[in-house]
Amino acid sequence: MIYTVTLNPSIDYVVHVEQVELGQINRTNKEFKFPGGKGINVSRILERLDIPTTALGFLGGFTGDFIQSALQQEKIKTNFTKITKDSRINIKLKSDTETEINGSGPTISPTEIKDFLKTFDSLTTNDTVVLAGNRPNSLPKDFYQQLITQIQEKNAHFVIDTTGDDLLNALPYKPLLIKPNNDELADLYQTNISSFSDLLRYGKKLLEDGPEHVIISMAGDGALLFTKEGIYQADAIKRPLKNSVGAGDSMIAGFVGQYSLNHDPVEAFRWGVACGSATAFSDDLAQKELILALLPEVKITKIEEEI
Repeated sequence: MIYTVTLNPSIDYVVHVEQVELGQINRTNKEFKFPGGKGINVSRILERLDIPTTALGFLGGFTGDFIQSALQQEKIKTNFTKITKDSRINIKLKSDTETEINGSGPTISPTEIKDFLKTFDSLTTNDTVVLAGNRPNSLPKDFYQQLITQIQEKNAHFVIDTTGDDLLNALPYKPLLIKPNNDELADLYQTNISSFSDLLRYGKKLLEDGPEHVIISMAGDGALLFTKEGIYQADAIKRPLKNSVGAGDSMIAGFVGQYSLNHDPVEAFRWGVACGSATAFSDDLAQKELILALLPEVKITKIEEEI
């Protein structure tokens, strides 16, 4: 089973406005409501690829009910921990440029935290847990480390997709995969990355610091995979960009889902690029048909030998 953890789920309220005028009344010409959160996005893609997944996290209030219902409609298995406060709403404003206004999220009580931790009791050595997204301020600063410790006590694998200290502190635990973009990689090492050689240098350093695999997404320039067997580059697939929300989560889903089937990191990388690209070309997360259509277009080149 691939479990996904979303500590701060949301309703993603996507609104299209032809031209935003601040201080004035603006009318939408299209709007959508989706269950949101990085781990939830991973589960939604995995379900579309027919790979078993269970979504974990905290849900509360009328917003939590909407998220639960939406996932049930997609036939996604869930085991959320119920909380008293409302889950958040994130606004994704699409106009001349994309603007996001994300809610801070609910306060989670010590009892609710304890209930959530019990959901890890059934993990086995064949399971993978994807820890994705930001940690609400009401959770302890070492909460991700607590989860990682529980996961490793069960000899399960984990992937982590977050930023800052939560990511940095997870590296020594040897995650199966991490996927920073250029800016997140620079922030991680408090440096500037201004060239392709910088990317290679810090990607190698990141691999040496613990993870089994590292993917660095470069948006319109493709992506890089770092493994102990070598470095691989995938060229970007060219299509009109519709949506950047969830593209990185889709890439993780494609990689982790395929890796769980054959343990081939290069083939998993191919699927990750196809899934991420397909979401970037869609209004919502990608559908299976587009992912399969793009898969033959993913060109991967080995650019450096064993690290």
